[in-house]
Amino acid sequence: MPNPLPPKDPYLRYLKVNSADELWQKVLTEGEPIDKHLHHLFGLLPSNPRCKYCHGPFTGIGGAFMRFLGVRQSAKNPKFCNACDLFTGKYRGGAEVELTMLFVDVRGSTTLAEKMNATEFSHLMNRFYDAAINVLVHADAFIDKLVGDEVTALFIPGFAGKAHARRAVDAGQALLRVTGYGEPGGPWVPIGVGVHTGSAYVGSIVGASGASSDFTALGDNVNITARLASKAGSGEVLISDATCNAARIETGGLEKRELELKGKSEPVSVRVLHAG
Repeated sequence: MPNPLPPKDPYLRYLKVNSADELWQKVLTEGEPIDKHLHHLFGLLPSNPRCKYCHGPFTGIGGAFMRFLGVRQSAKNPKFCNACDLFTGKYRGGAEVELTMLFVDVRGSTTLAEKMNATEFSHLMNRFYDAAINVLVHADAFIDKLVGDEVTALFIPGFAGKAHARRAVDAGQALLRVTGYGEPGGPWVPIGVGVHTGSAYVGSIVGASGASSDFTALGDNVNITARLASKAGSGEVLISDATCNAARIETGGLEKRELELKGKSEPVSVRVLHAG
């Protein structure tokens, strides 16, 4: 059911919609000029970590600028700035949209951890997170999660544009380059990337307690993307046929694989890219 809000809500009037779900449908598919431009602008400011929604940095020079604007990390929901925490909490809901998802994993992280002390491994993972975030934020992706040895990102049409699939593929190859693939010394951390395009439910998801919200994507296509990343070897970007079609990628010269994925009755076709 739609999430109703007062009919005189100024933001709903501005977007000419009647509910939070309609708001998200419009913002996620068409974009909203102010949100879209701030999202891109804040992504250019230095320093991580950042607000999950607007990309505003919390620390460093960028964080100082945000605090000058009255925006800082939310105490209640530290994934967001205080402004976006209020926004996602007020406009709870979402929409089913077509988007492109990207998952990037550190390959063999358990073996890496065995070869280092805990502090060294922590420094390596933080370097990986920073490198991945910088690439993805500059590609206008939403950083969905940083979990263990994995970063997940959403390329949403309302923010990444109609070419969201192409931008995700380019970001996947950029991730390989910033981690050292193609360099004489080789990668400083081994990674594999999965990219897939399809429909998912995206929006402000409320926790069981109702006390906090998150901005994420849910659905089978999210699971497919995660499994593609788990199948990618070191230095590989696996892109589904759906992404190839959406990005209009010429596949003639690319390696093709048929993957058996957990929970899927039919093999999933992918193409393999490298750093380029």
